[in-house]
Amino acid sequence: MKNIYKSSGLVYGNYWGGGQGAYSAKKFESNISKAHLINKNEMALNDRSLDSGMGYESLIAAVLNIETISIIEIDGKEFRNSEKEMVFIGDLNEVQQDFLENCYICKY
Repeated sequence: MKNIYKSSGLVYGNYWGGGQGAYSAKKFESNISKAHLINKNEMALNDRSLDSGMGYESLIAAVLNIETISIIEIDGKEFRNSEKEMVFIGDLNEVQQDFLENCYICKY
């Protein structure tokens, strides 16, 4: 059996000129581990590249949709199972976390 880990989600940040909001996050994939995938997202959050084009003044956090795809082969046929979970990265207060969670629910 092998696993593939994929992430998509929403990044939360400070807009140029004031205000805060969410925008689609860059998508990542890892064949190593879920922890490796989350680390890639954290590094992108820290270097401000997790935003997929919005152009924030600064990034605060993100909510990630982590998909774990388990693959097994039986009698030459490939079978896949997909499980998804929500993961927060960064430093959010309760109001920001609620906002991102509501955006996540609407999107995923």
